[in-house]
Amino acid sequence: MAKRFRAVAIGVSFGGVQALKLLLGRLPADFPLPLLIVQHLSPEAGDGLAELLDELCAIRVKEADEQERIAPGTAYLAPPNYHLLVERDGSLSLAADARVSYARPSVDVLFESAAAAFGSTLIGVILTGANGDGSSGLRTVKQMGGLAIVQDPEDAPAQQMPLAALAATRADHVVPLEAMTALLCRLVAGEAAAAGRRPGDG
Repeated sequence: MAKRFRAVAIGVSFGGVQALKLLLGRLPADFPLPLLIVQHLSPEAGDGLAELLDELCAIRVKEADEQERIAPGTAYLAPPNYHLLVERDGSLSLAADARVSYARPSVDVLFESAAAAFGSTLIGVILTGANGDGSSGLRTVKQMGGLAIVQDPEDAPAQQMPLAALAATRADHVVPLEAMTALLCRLVAGEAAAAGRRPGDG
């Protein structure tokens, strides 16, 4: 039987460090999927965030490298000032192309390339952030048959990114950050994911 999901792509901006600590920090070491992450950072930022998260998490956390092959149970962060893309063969690439949605790295760039590579086997996740980056990318994830998860805007330190994503496409799950890790684990375990409030539900 074909594997339902092959990768998780995550986009986050303002408030992202704490969000990633909570989300990644609760994942088990044997989490079976790679996670591809764009966190908006200053161009001058070093690799301190990846090192910090790696120390806190059971899974491996690292900055993505050019032409790197992704592996299960590993989170790959876009380096500061580089777009992170997924090639058709599933390897990673980095680009210093122009900013997209005022950002480099851009969530839209990651999501659109990951959706092209993984199609219906991709989970796209939008977390807290103070701009609209990721909204068109999440719409592409859905158009390609993937699953869309958005942090409940009322739970986010910055609501604009989740709200923009919800305005762009219908999310499969809208959940507070506290419930996000458990939802991902249920999804990859193949369980019926009934948890999570859908937009429009009371």
